[in-house]
Amino acid sequence: MRQLRNAVDFREAAQRRLPRMLFEYIDRGTEDEFALSALRQSLDAIQFMPYVLTGHAVRDISTSVFGQEADMPIVVAPTALAGLVSHNGEIKMARAAAKAGIPVCISTQSITTIEEIRAGAPSAMLWFQLYVWKDRSLTKRLLERVAATGVTTLVVTVDTPVVPNREYNLRNGFSMPMKFTPRTITDVASHPRWLLGVLLRYLMGAGMPVYGHYPEAFRSAITRPSTAEAVKLEDRLNWEDLRQLRKTWKGQLVIKGIFSVGDARKCVEIGADGLVVSSHGGRNIDSAPPTAQILPDIADAVGDQIEVLADSGVRRGSDVLKYLSLGARSVMLGRLPLWGLACGGEEGADALFRVLRNEIDVTLALLGARTANDIQLRLPG
Repeated sequence: MRQLRNAVDFREAAQRRLPRMLFEYIDRGTEDEFALSALRQSLDAIQFMPYVLTGHAVRDISTSVFGQEADMPIVVAPTALAGLVSHNGEIKMARAAAKAGIPVCISTQSITTIEEIRAGAPSAMLWFQLYVWKDRSLTKRLLERVAATGVTTLVVTVDTPVVPNREYNLRNGFSMPMKFTPRTITDVASHPRWLLGVLLRYLMGAGMPVYGHYPEAFRSAITRPSTAEAVKLEDRLNWEDLRQLRKTWKGQLVIKGIFSVGDARKCVEIGADGLVVSSHGGRNIDSAPPTAQILPDIADAVGDQIEVLADSGVRRGSDVLKYLSLGARSVMLGRLPLWGLACGGEEGADALFRVLRNEIDVTLALLGARTANDIQLRLPG
């Protein structure tokens, strides 16, 4: 772990440890992957303006998001199947996030249930991400389970009505449900640490991993197809649905996947508490604008009425500071925590969070800033 000093190191180590099909499912984008390149180009084009001799001995990187005090302006983003990256990975991630003093958002499509994660990480600041099922009564029951665990922040992902074109998944044989073909068997066998440390540990315990939050009647091992229409993702979700959800969910409601000022204003109109400006990590629409280009307009338009978060493309603590300076209250990270988890489970995620904390602190010190609010940017153009 000592030799892993930045996100690139963690990513390369994760690539060695994970089967190719799983690594590329996490790492890659969609179609020709222009959106991935645009995310980096947009962040790299932003420059900081340093100020010297400011006399700050200590920097403050803490923040408050939806009434929760966090030690860093970071939230672990919801990622499907994080439990395949490390055995009981969702619990390990929640524990690492608790140590780092940051929230962690659990996916509807996690392997471990929210109840099990709460029991395994009782001090974690748990959020929950929702994909709405076609049978709304089943969604309602899921939210009742979530609320019973003490979760008060619900993040509804709204930018994925259909499965995007991720052709590498087809080439690698990676699908949900998983299909074991000669190619995938060879892939798994060539990564014995993952085979022995993750997959076989599941098989020797409860059996093949399942989508933990699916209702028991529809729960199926991820190697078997599930054809139940009731638990398919709702592809006709609309603003009226979110208005109704706002009436029934008593906690904080966050809308994830906002691109436009118009949609941001609709989030305010329906009574949402927050929104996430997100290009889904470059994984959905290959020609969508990167977060850094659309975040300032959205923050200027609604930032005084609703909490604005951002995600996508972050590799360094300096990227986090750029999004904060463009108007975000906090920044969600998806891939980076998974790389830490893949490298060493809870210890690996711990190490990744320490790297990010140090990068944020050092960047602030070099800029002569005590907090992110003191930063001045030089924008392209």
